[in-house]
Amino acid sequence: MNFTISDEHAELQQRTRTFIAEHVIPMEGDERCTAHGPTDGLRDELVAKARKAGLLSSHVSAEFGGLGLSHIGKAIVFEESGYSPLGPVAMNIFAPDEGNMHMMEEICTPAQKERWLRPLAAGLTRSCFCMTEPPPGSGSDPTMLQTIAVRDGTDFVINGVKWLITGANGASFAIIMAKLEDGRATMFLSDMNAPGIKVERTMNALDSCFVGGHGVVSFTNLRVPEENILGELGEGFKYAQVRLSPARLTHCMRWLGAARRAHDTALRYAAQRQAFGKTLGQHEGVGFMLADNEMDLHVTRLAILHCAWVLDQGHLGTRESSAAKVISSEAIWRVIDRSAQILGGQGMTHETIVARIFADARSFRVYDGPNETHRWSLAKHAIKSIRH
Repeated sequence: MNFTISDEHAELQQRTRTFIAEHVIPMEGDERCTAHGPTDGLRDELVAKARKAGLLSSHVSAEFGGLGLSHIGKAIVFEESGYSPLGPVAMNIFAPDEGNMHMMEEICTPAQKERWLRPLAAGLTRSCFCMTEPPPGSGSDPTMLQTIAVRDGTDFVINGVKWLITGANGASFAIIMAKLEDGRATMFLSDMNAPGIKVERTMNALDSCFVGGHGVVSFTNLRVPEENILGELGEGFKYAQVRLSPARLTHCMRWLGAARRAHDTALRYAAQRQAFGKTLGQHEGVGFMLADNEMDLHVTRLAILHCAWVLDQGHLGTRESSAAKVISSEAIWRVIDRSAQILGGQGMTHETIVARIFADARSFRVYDGPNETHRWSLAKHAIKSIRH
């Protein structure tokens, strides 16, 4: 691996950093930042700013209006975007749309790309990824999938319930994971205004950074024509990995930026706040916390860059992305928690951005697979390597 940032990436890094500082951070106090995420009106305004700056959907190919960044390139740009909770929204690289775009560009037919991917990449629409289900359905174990798709002539009729579906409220279309009558998982594309789809409610959650919040979505005799199958019948789990490994890593990239913002906020406070005759940062206890933050940020960045490098070599990177996800989610949580502690009483309020980041980031240890599931998977691979 070469850790040198190319001139092209360095320019893009600085351009993104300037864009976030000048155009996005000033919007963080906008009243359209709600408990269920930024409104679509605020999103549209932010997207227009990123479009003008040439920073929209940077991960997709030039054919669909993006910059076609490598995974290393994304690691650099996405970290900068995550410095503000609104940054990924503005640049159209937030979840679940970013991961959906990546998968669709890999798997969709030309007609599907024109119908769904192109407007999504242009920031004109939003999407959701309908996989997780309430008990007894699939959560961290996708084999427990309960949503059923039954063939009826040239259509499939889908019935089931999904929950924790990020961005469902206001999405234009959905990618739906369902199992066929023979038990094989398959992905389907459907407009969200199709008869048979209903967003039952938006769930109250700790985080407030995802547009559309997290919804409960029901499917009642939803008819999907066979031309809207995403990929091949029965290959849903395989395609999910095409999406999940890179999308898991881009979460790490964005949250690294958020953790860096929390650390910078605490660092400035520690350098100015006086207590017991000197600044907080001159007290050994606080100084050690700042040093631990620096190390956690460094280790997280290295784990991300390594996994990005593996993906850029054309590998699936399943183990590497699992390791990066666990390392990143736990390290950035320590950074954010320490930063809140350094800020003292102010860290418990929304006087700074840290409390907002704190609430947003806690779920990262759960979504895209709980950390325990990733540890279990890594352990199984380790044991298997000994046996062989």
